[in-house]
Amino acid sequence: MPDARQSRHGLDQIGLTNLGKVHWNLMPPVLYEEAIRRGEASLAAGGPLVALTGQHTGRSPKDKFTVREPEHEAKIAWGDVNVALSPENFDKVYAKMRAFLQGREVYVQDLYAGAGREYRPKVPVVTTTPYPSLFARNMFIEPPAADLADFGPDFTVVQAPGLQADPAADGTRTGVFILVSFARKMAIIGGTSYAGEIKKSVFGVLNYLLPDRGVMPMHCSANVGKQGDVAVFFGLSGTGKTTLSADPRRGLIGDDEHGWSDRGVYNFEGGCYAKVIRLSEEAEPQIYGTTRRFGTVLENVVMDPNTRLLDLDDARYTENTRASYPIEFIEGHVPEAMGGHPKNIFFLTCDAFGVLPPVSRLTPEQAMYHFLSGYTAKVAGTEKGVTDPSATFSTCFGAPFLPRFPTVYANMLGEKIRKHGAKVWLINTGWTGGGFGTGKRMKIAHTRAMLEAALSGALDKVAFEPDPIFGLQIPQSCPDVPADVLRPNRTWKDQGAYDKQARKLADLFRNNFKKYEKDVPEGVRGAGPRKLASRLDHIDQAGQGPARR
Repeated sequence: MPDARQSRHGLDQIGLTNLGKVHWNLMPPVLYEEAIRRGEASLAAGGPLVALTGQHTGRSPKDKFTVREPEHEAKIAWGDVNVALSPENFDKVYAKMRAFLQGREVYVQDLYAGAGREYRPKVPVVTTTPYPSLFARNMFIEPPAADLADFGPDFTVVQAPGLQADPAADGTRTGVFILVSFARKMAIIGGTSYAGEIKKSVFGVLNYLLPDRGVMPMHCSANVGKQGDVAVFFGLSGTGKTTLSADPRRGLIGDDEHGWSDRGVYNFEGGCYAKVIRLSEEAEPQIYGTTRRFGTVLENVVMDPNTRLLDLDDARYTENTRASYPIEFIEGHVPEAMGGHPKNIFFLTCDAFGVLPPVSRLTPEQAMYHFLSGYTAKVAGTEKGVTDPSATFSTCFGAPFLPRFPTVYANMLGEKIRKHGAKVWLINTGWTGGGFGTGKRMKIAHTRAMLEAALSGALDKVAFEPDPIFGLQIPQSCPDVPADVLRPNRTWKDQGAYDKQARKLADLFRNNFKKYEKDVPEGVRGAGPRKLASRLDHIDQAGQGPARR
């Protein structure tokens, strides 16, 4: 009798034949049993499944290739992120994968990528091991059983960690490969057990497909207030995206990847993929709780072999320890994973230079400028006392996952902001009173107060004044925040040092933005610190000393 959870669209339709046993849509308890039976994962105290991914404990972005195909190549921004592979080389590697899989057990999960019914593709995920199958089941959306009878795939992901490519013959960089073919509607992954490659491959596919359907794909978290007001949070690692969106007074739509359609915001995923290194129960009680329950997959987390207790502080395998769990494990999540159009959009940055204001309002043109910039700063190593911050610019806050030209996404953002009247804010969670090593980190209580004032509309009632260098509109007051905190130059003891750091960051911004200037309107080109920074330089050259407010 055929399994009711098996699609009639067999794997032979994508060229996978003569396989060993095919496990279709196994439930979590069975996947646990399979992973433990095969010795590929262990059960930890409290119930999570712990897997070690071996040599590769994170993504391998330099091993990702996109197949150059006539019907798609003009839409793809070829370069360091989207590295081209010939169709012939893709066929070679896939032929090796088909041969490798013959006689082997495989695990298939038929999943939806997205909560938006009109836009979500059907994405079967085929793996040679059970732990990534559970990971995929956590991260994407399980179809109703009735949908599985005719689950014709829109895009298929096949992962075979035990298969290595031959760089000399296959055109890859190493034995690891993540190959995406839009014409064949496939992503194939080999040489790495890291399950995050599955998640990000699907995200990249959505980033390519959805703009043609009027949906803006976003690397952001999203939540919704009791009055239905949606907020989205863009930000790179370390800026507070997960922490600030996890508000007990607001419902969590999702923590990482969303689409903005004509109907509103919806989550691409059905789960969360959180970093757990040095996670504390006090600081992140809900995420911490997921590491103690059945159904969570933990990657590269250290566990005592006798007591099976976890040590989240131990980074012996990697700093990139991860937990994958269904979003329903988070109290207060929005079950339908959807909301209306955003009322507020937050760009989060951790400015280690200490010169950006802690909260500022952006025009639509400034929003497009800062979206294309995707700025944050990281602290340099402290070897021999070197503590200068290092600027990081990641286009649209997600450069590694963008197949199309950046202006495609920025233009969509600008259009949707204007159409739906969203307010855009820049929140600096970094340093104040000086850069790293001199100043101090912004108080989380002040950041939360500024966020609440923006969300509640309290900032709509105060006057704003422009930052003299970056042109951002800074509120003159904010409930529960000292007025001097709002103006970064007032928090520095050495005003000359502030001006120097501000001009340095302004230079970094405008140098980074040069690659976009010819492709954006004049209003967006002029929305950065270029003219203001130049004026300060002119004042200095005239012998009048550093500029003042």
